[in-house]
Amino acid sequence: MTDISPAALRGAVDLSALRNRPSPSAAPAGSAAQPDSAVASGALIRDITDETFGEVLELSRTVPVVVDLWAEWCGPCKQLSPILEKITQELAGRVVLAKVDVDANPQLAQGFRAQSIPMVVALVAGQPVPMFNGAVPEEQVRQVFEQLLQLAAQNGVTGTLPVGERKPEEPVEEAPLPPLHAEAFAAIENGDYAGAVRAYEKALAENPRDEDARAGLGQVRLLDRVQGLDLQQARAAAAAAPQDLDAQFAVADLDIAGGHVEDAFGRLLDLFAAVGTDERTAVRERLVELFGLIGADDPRVISARTRLSSLLF
Repeated sequence: MTDISPAALRGAVDLSALRNRPSPSAAPAGSAAQPDSAVASGALIRDITDETFGEVLELSRTVPVVVDLWAEWCGPCKQLSPILEKITQELAGRVVLAKVDVDANPQLAQGFRAQSIPMVVALVAGQPVPMFNGAVPEEQVRQVFEQLLQLAAQNGVTGTLPVGERKPEEPVEEAPLPPLHAEAFAAIENGDYAGAVRAYEKALAENPRDEDARAGLGQVRLLDRVQGLDLQQARAAAAAAPQDLDAQFAVADLDIAGGHVEDAFGRLLDLFAAVGTDERTAVRERLVELFGLIGADDPRVISARTRLSSLLF
C-alpha cells in the first residue's frame, strides 16, 4: 500500500503558492460545537500549507498522516471528507488528517499528481502511501485505515499524538537537515533535478546506509522523468508502440507518480514478457527501481516480484 507520490519528501514540490484556509471541521462562530471538535480539529485535522507541510511530513515519522486532496466544488469530496474526519477522531491520535484544497494549492496538488479528486494518500515515515481515489464507502475507508496502521507499524511508526496538548498555531521545531539533504531540497525547489541527484548521490557515497537519501534519490529521478510529460500523449505513444521501452516506461512513471501502482507494475511485467532477452534487462532494472520506491513490504510489490520471478525462471 505504499504510494510514491513525487511530493512525498519535504521540499519535493514548490510550496510557494500554498496558503491557509479554514478547516471544514471547525464549528462556525456562534454555533454549538460537537463534543471535542475543537480539540480534534486543532490536533488531528489540519490544513497543509507551505509553512506546515514540513511539519506534517516530520510528524509522519511518529504517526501516519492521511492527506485528503479536495475542492469546494467537488460533490464526492463533501461525501468523503466527513468520513475521513470521523474515523480520524475515533482513532484518537493514532492518525492525523491533513487536508489540501487543490484549487488553493495548485502546486502541491501537482506534486501529488492529483489527476482526479477526491484523492487520498498518506505519509508514513516521510514516505508517500497511496490509499484510494473517489468517494469510498465508510466500511472500505475503515479497512484502508486499518491497513495503513498495519503498514505504519511495520515501518516503526506506532506513536500516538497527544490530543489537545499543543495548539495548532504552535510551530514545530524541525531538526536541521544534513547539509547534502538541504542542498538536494533546495535544488528540487529550483527545478534543478540534476543537482538534487548529485547531492543525494554524494550523500549515499558518504553513507551508503542513508535511507532518506536513497528514497530521495529515487523520487527525484522519478520527478525528473515525468517533468513535462503529458499523460494522454504518453498513453497514445505507448498504445502505438506496445514494445517500445521508452514509451512504456513513460506511462509507468506517470502511473507511479499518480498512485496507480498496480497499473505501472502490470504494464512493465507485460512488457518484460513480450520483449526479447536483450531488452529484458532494462525492463527488470526499471521494475526493481520502482519496487524500491514503493517498498519491499507492500503487497503489490510482493505480487509483482512473484510474477517477475516466474517470468525469469
